[in-house]
Amino acid sequence: MRRTLTAAAAATLLFTGAGAGAGTAAAAPAARHVPPAPSVAATLHSPSAATHHGGLRSLAALSAERLATGDLVAAAKWGTDSPIDDPAREQQVLDAVAEQARQLGADPGATVRVFRDQIEANKIVQRGLHRLWAADPTKAPAERPDLNEVRKEINRINTALVQALAATPQARSAPSCHPRLTAAAVRVRHEHHLDTLHTLALARSLRSVCATAD
Repeated sequence: MRRTLTAAAAATLLFTGAGAGAGTAAAAPAARHVPPAPSVAATLHSPSAATHHGGLRSLAALSAERLATGDLVAAAKWGTDSPIDDPAREQQVLDAVAEQARQLGADPGATVRVFRDQIEANKIVQRGLHRLWAADPTKAPAERPDLNEVRKEINRINTALVQALAATPQARSAPSCHPRLTAAAVRVRHEHHLDTLHTLALARSLRSVCATAD
């Protein structure tokens, strides 16, 4: 089974034109127009398209919001012995979202797969920022956020994401999920003014959202 929206494909073909801001080492590739196939275009204009697209857009927006916490986590860990990889904390998150999914009648396995991607995407941001700050200490944060407070915000977003996943099983299993999710992610990238680092991370965070094979 091959997933779309891998980080490399998204950066090259889908999320083009991202500005190279803080945390990026290279400029994004030039914009490129990729028209949808006729069958996909027809599906996008079906009566249920607005509902499905709105649900996927919520997932993309919440993922971008969660990625923003990666900046805070990176700042909290910068200059300390706290590792970016934290298996114990990651397992706590996965266990918690699986239980929330069960309580909502959603698929805990699918929820956990999405959150594994969310966690990996967050670490992409953290590693990218740490590399940037190590290369140019003048860009390093002057203050260290309280990691416990940051995790409270992450938990809030996690709950919202689980609820959004539970509310969108049809949109995520539809054949049109990938193009709709791509369109939603591109729009969210523009709205949040994501740089290349965060654009790559957003693509990684959404990799398992669509349940269809292609």
